[in-house]
Amino acid sequence: MRRAILAILLIFTTLSASAQDTLRDDAKVRRNVKIVLGTEAGLYAVSMTGLYFAWYAGYPQSSFHFYDDNAEWMRMDKFGHFATSYLVGSFGYEALIAAGLDEKRSIWYGGTLGLAFLTTVEVFDGFSKGWGFSWGDMAANTLGTGLFIGQQFLWHEQRIKIKYSFHTTEFPKYRPDVLGENFIQQTIKDYNGITIWASCNFKSLFLSKESKFPAWLNFAFGCGATGMTGGFENATEYKGEPIPSFERKQQFYFSLDVDFTKIPTNNKFLKYTFKVLNIFKFPFPAIEYNTGDEWVWHWMYF
Repeated sequence: MRRAILAILLIFTTLSASAQDTLRDDAKVRRNVKIVLGTEAGLYAVSMTGLYFAWYAGYPQSSFHFYDDNAEWMRMDKFGHFATSYLVGSFGYEALIAAGLDEKRSIWYGGTLGLAFLTTVEVFDGFSKGWGFSWGDMAANTLGTGLFIGQQFLWHEQRIKIKYSFHTTEFPKYRPDVLGENFIQQTIKDYNGITIWASCNFKSLFLSKESKFPAWLNFAFGCGATGMTGGFENATEYKGEPIPSFERKQQFYFSLDVDFTKIPTNNKFLKYTFKVLNIFKFPFPAIEYNTGDEWVWHWMYF
């Protein structure tokens, strides 16, 4: 997931910004669709080339091979792939819709964008001696794309949105090279602080459009993990200094959330801002259950 995120962070803002304030005449639509598709192709070429030289070129290469990393980081890496594929697909779709392309082609061309990017990353991994092509990653990538495309065809909206949240933890200080030396690095590297959420819109799923229940209020199910100082097992020392023993636990959460895109506004800047904010889970109290057979109440969780 770390290499994938490095490759695609630019997509979220660039794709959406490339198709704003669109007029619906055919010539304008064709021009804007070409701009968006050209932006996607350019981002793909630049990000994949940059990723290769920034990450892979410095490591030994090998013949194409596979690697089973399904248990690594207590599967939080797989949840990250799932979320990344979903989010990139959603922004690819939104950009093409804003450009004026029809719904069906926007779903297929834009919704599969995350899968295309992440599949290329997997191929790079397959030729790198330190990693390998992971079928687990590919399954997560496909599921994320499938969730977006399936909902869009079924409901013409995303009633279940995948979101990300992060909080700092104590673990990076024990292995800063692996878990991050600063806050920015930790938001990608420290899986102990990452939670992936399925944020479900209650009104869209269960109530009629005429209901006065707040359209912006969601309920959310999250998955995280804690106690990890290594991928498959915890390290015992770092640069000769002992690392305390931690119990590795999977965590499951229930909380509330805000769907910013359901907040009515005619302001184009706010609409764009709300779409970007919707990547992140809004802080709310949460109930946690973990594999240590513990129930934990969080007064505020992000």
